[in-house]
Amino acid sequence: MQIPLQITFRGIPHSDAVEARIREKVAKLEKFHSHIMSCRVAVESEHQRHHQGNQYHIRIDITTPRKELVISREHHDKQAHEDIYVAIRDAFNAAARQLEDYARVQRGEVKTHNLQNFGTVVRLLPEEDHGFIEAEDGREIYFHKNSVVEGFDQLEVGSAVRYVVEEDDLGPRASTVYT
Repeated sequence: MQIPLQITFRGIPHSDAVEARIREKVAKLEKFHSHIMSCRVAVESEHQRHHQGNQYHIRIDITTPRKELVISREHHDKQAHEDIYVAIRDAFNAAARQLEDYARVQRGEVKTHNLQNFGTVVRLLPEEDHGFIEAEDGREIYFHKNSVVEGFDQLEVGSAVRYVVEEDDLGPRASTVYT
């Protein structure tokens, strides 16, 4: 990291053990994204309640060259977050997931839908609620009645359509069809 880790305690006294655990968790985050510029962690405690112990709230702000990620794990009445170490674990697990997702996007590994697929309806089977589109490459793409945005009943053989294709166990299918 270019900027040193910042840890803030609000509503609770500073704890060397808690700080050590946070530093350990931050070091592991750098495995998920190698270009973390800064990380700020806030550990907060709400006031003591009569029937419950303190509830801990962990907020993590991570800055990368292109994006700032904010992870805010609130307790939402989970008794598990009466334990500060469980609250820290949950917050850093969420941070790791967000960093993994962001790194996948950066590497271009995230599935994108190409809406520029064009084709022609070649078969309609209204009694079975589906039909087939001939793609520009000659493949036949299955589509279901529920995939058609403007209405299945308006389609005819020969209708030009735009569609989003997905692969499944049975082959290509149009998940969305635009007339």
